Amino acid sequence: MKLTLIAVASTIFTLSLSARAEDMPGMKMDGMEGMQMKQETKRAPVAKAEGTIKAINSEKHTVTIAHGAVPAVQWPAMTMAFSATAEQLTGLSAGDQVVFEFRSEGAKATVVSIKKVK
Repeated sequence: MKLTLIAVASTIFTLSLSARAEDMPGMKMDGMEGMQMKQETKRAPVAKAEGTIKAINSEKHTVTIAHGAVPAVQWPAMTMAFSATAEQLTGLSAGDQVVFEFRSEGAKATVVSIKKVK
C-alpha cells in the first residue's frame, strides 16, 4: 500500500511539472507591455582602410571614397559611398587622403571613424 501511494504521488508530481512546462510558451503577458526584452544582435566587425575622398553628399550623409583593398572584409580596391554623420564629415572635402574605420552590413557600409591624413 505504501509503495502504491509513493508511486501515485510521484506520478502526479511528474505530470504537474510537465503540465507547467507546457504552459510556459502560452504564458499570459498581460501588464508586461512596457517591458523591453533584451535582444542580442551580432554586429558586423569594424574594418580599417585608407583612401581618397572623391565626393561628399551632405544631404544624403554619404562620403564616396576610393580605397585600397580591405582584407578584413575581403574587398578589393574600389570606389564606393559610405554612410556617415554630418559630424564625421565636418572639415573633410574631396581630394583629402583619409584613414577610416567602417562596418559593412549587407549592401550598406557605415563610417565608424574617419580622419584626414594630410
